[in-house]
Amino acid sequence: MLRYAGRRLLAAIPLLFVVPLLVFALIELAPGDPAVILAGDEPTPERVEAIREELNLNDPVLLRYLMWIGDVVRGDLGTSFLSDQTVTELLTRRMATTLSLVLVAMIFAIVLGATLALVATLRSGGIVDRIVNGFASISIAIPGFWFGLVLASVFAVGLQMFPAFGYQPLSDGFWPWLSHLILPGIALGLLPAAEVTLQLRSALGQVMKTDYVLNAEARGLSRASVVFKHSLKNACIPVITVLGFRVAEVLAGSVTIEMIYNMPGLGRTAVEAVQGRDVPVLLGFVLFSTTIVVLVNLIVDISYGYFNPKVRS
Repeated sequence: MLRYAGRRLLAAIPLLFVVPLLVFALIELAPGDPAVILAGDEPTPERVEAIREELNLNDPVLLRYLMWIGDVVRGDLGTSFLSDQTVTELLTRRMATTLSLVLVAMIFAIVLGATLALVATLRSGGIVDRIVNGFASISIAIPGFWFGLVLASVFAVGLQMFPAFGYQPLSDGFWPWLSHLILPGIALGLLPAAEVTLQLRSALGQVMKTDYVLNAEARGLSRASVVFKHSLKNACIPVITVLGFRVAEVLAGSVTIEMIYNMPGLGRTAVEAVQGRDVPVLLGFVLFSTTIVVLVNLIVDISYGYFNPKVRS
């Protein structure tokens, strides 16, 4: 199993180099010049050229990429063009917000999705099953940013049950931390929750038709016992496979949700970096996001090996 996980990790390492290279190329093709932004109002050509030389912006893209890779290997992600802070310091300060939001969203998605799928399976073919499938299908079509605005309008502005914006670190207390994450976490986790519901419900439906499950039912076991003791573990295999993709989806969606709820996270930092052509910060964000996705996929692969004996062998 460890050998399998090691092979998967080695196969994912090239992504950490390929994705930033693509970002380098896209930044080069994008309109605008960071030197002009940094030069301030009414910049002179001499001032712009001096900034370009100072930041090595006149060098070829491939050379700048290789220089950046060399700095990353030494643990240096560079310095922000706009704030003169190191990228490592900037990302570290805002990392907790995004990771907390992603954690709450994924917990909400897994708990809600698994619960709805199990309820629908226990009431297979009935009205509850149809309601769950209808709810999941509608949830997939709801834009996360729109749902986030609705939640903020109803529960934060109208009922004043939760804060409308901002973030409190866990060091300030568990409830202040969680209360700022409930609404954005639900808005961000609704889509993966619907996908988990449909995926697990479909997998359970297929497993329930297998011979060993039918044999268990023929022996007089209750449907709940058949589902939880004999079907759930095998039905989780395709769901575990999908969860890795959902984490990447949630990370991407956090950009919009953080802007709506004015949360000082990495998504907001990435938007500011794009607007200001802050290349080092943007590359640091991309490297961080890629690393998180790689690590999550590795955890998913290890979990997949637990549920699927063929992988362990």
